[in-house]
Amino acid sequence: MNHPNFPSLLERFFTDRLLGQLGASSHTVASYRDSFRLLLRFAAERLQQAPSNLRIEQLDAPFLGEFLDHLELVRGNCIRTRNNRLAALHAFFQYVALNEPALALHCQRVLAIPTKRYERGPVEFLDEQESAALVAAPAPQTWIGRRDRAILLFAIQTGLRNSEITSLRRQDVHLEGGAHVRCLGKGRKARGTPLRPELVAVLKEWLSEQGGDPDDPLFPSSRGGPLSADALQRAVTRHVAAASRARPSLEAKNVTPHTLRHTSAMDLLRHGVDLSVIALWLGHESTQTTQIYVHADMRLKEQALAHASAAGVVPDRFCPSDPLLAFLENL
Repeated sequence: MNHPNFPSLLERFFTDRLLGQLGASSHTVASYRDSFRLLLRFAAERLQQAPSNLRIEQLDAPFLGEFLDHLELVRGNCIRTRNNRLAALHAFFQYVALNEPALALHCQRVLAIPTKRYERGPVEFLDEQESAALVAAPAPQTWIGRRDRAILLFAIQTGLRNSEITSLRRQDVHLEGGAHVRCLGKGRKARGTPLRPELVAVLKEWLSEQGGDPDDPLFPSSRGGPLSADALQRAVTRHVAAASRARPSLEAKNVTPHTLRHTSAMDLLRHGVDLSVIALWLGHESTQTTQIYVHADMRLKEQALAHASAAGVVPDRFCPSDPLLAFLENL
């Protein structure tokens, strides 16, 4: 039996399924697109075959397992990234199984590939001195330096995600009376984030220098288009290297744009902001996600310990007065 070729299935998955039926966000489409770009390059190298000539049967569970191993071992991707790529593959093969029943067994084998468990390390964030050194690192004499300084200060103070920052337009920022920025975040959730006076002053200066239409990118590339996520990552890495000369503690940290998001959350937590408010600020679906910041800073735990023992009274343990009660307590 002749099955529909792989290119047509993949095109229908993006156009009919993601965009037509699910109305997936641009962030989801971009993530899935990047996953299949990597897969097609890997397949072209391993199978010596152009992507447009691939057959769905060639993309079986063992081959996709090799692709996932390639992401980890060769590209150096973390396990979370590997799992995100696998989620894109699972979504595609679920679509194929529903629309091509003859391929159901093939798809079931792919869908049986499990996500990989990983150890959740401590949250990486910057202290006040490290943040100040990073913001001061870009050269103010250059256009790119002024742009990067505005981006770094913006990321540290607002806590927006990498994709949220790069997708902002000039019209999303309101700098008069109740200054704030509005963005469409993960899960298509729109939210507003207030801006501090220091950041407002920097943004006013940047926007007046830059000029442009309301629909233009807030932080454009040197060519005037939207800044890519990779370009933002490279800018952060470059300025961290420069800032580490003033703050050597930065050398031991793996600083990414997401680290700046964690820094914003930790700053709010240290100033006594409630976790539920921080969850709204960051656009978290649940406060359970925000709980990671409670465990991140040892000073917060030391403060809690100080409050617990401030009176110098050691709490007594309960001692049952009856053998039967003692038995029940020990169950």
